[in-house]
Amino acid sequence: MAKAIKQQKTNPIDRLVTSNYLFRELDRTLLEECLPLDSLKIEKLFSNRPVYTAFLPDESIDVLYVVLDEGIVIARSAPLDRIIAITYPGSCFGQRSLPFSYGLATKAFPTLVEAYKTTHVLKIPLVAVEKLYAESEIFRDRYRMLFELREKFQYHLLNCSTYPPQAVAALLRALIYQERELGNQPDADEIYAFDLPVDIIARACQLNQRTVEQVLKGMQQVGLLESAKKTDLSGDTVRVIAPESLKEVYSTTRDKVSWWPLR
Repeated sequence: MAKAIKQQKTNPIDRLVTSNYLFRELDRTLLEECLPLDSLKIEKLFSNRPVYTAFLPDESIDVLYVVLDEGIVIARSAPLDRIIAITYPGSCFGQRSLPFSYGLATKAFPTLVEAYKTTHVLKIPLVAVEKLYAESEIFRDRYRMLFELREKFQYHLLNCSTYPPQAVAALLRALIYQERELGNQPDADEIYAFDLPVDIIARACQLNQRTVEQVLKGMQQVGLLESAKKTDLSGDTVRVIAPESLKEVYSTTRDKVSWWPLR
């Protein structure tokens, strides 16, 4: 209850300028002009519940979703139920379904967008996004980058071979690139920590969960990853401690890595 009260008292614009890639350190006067407080709505998204279906013919949405804290938001393609986008706090989703800017050129097949874990989002009205885009060059550059990162994430997934170590490494490289460009990671020790349940890895890489668990164990044994700290009660945190060495596994499409027992 105390946490909920604290969230309500926090000025939403304060949270945007301190913790979100798209709005970080933007001119506060401009933000207050474009984002009247009565137009900003913080909403709680519950786990495993659809938010919307992207790319439906002749349909769009009218808000940009800013992920504030806690959760993971995913986009799932059909019919293979493959995860093709993962959004963490500090970023946004929904831009490809806005009838505006690059969203007008983004066409694909219907894709379900849902919160994998409970999270809080701030809904930015389309009219406010358009005004910020028109008046801020920094906002325009960052907005363009959001689209570029989505394309590059899917490009990494295209490099997921049927070889499990390479497939998992491809997903980790995609997340490393994404979160680094967003300015969210790494930490002071150059470690990348992802809330990344085995189920998400399996559905992004088209592997079964048991195989994913074996790959993660092997990566820990050779010093690419380290086990999550005891404070991670969920057991879902993946900590990449050797991102450069991970590149070798990522590029292994034919040669076998020595620590993977299955040939």
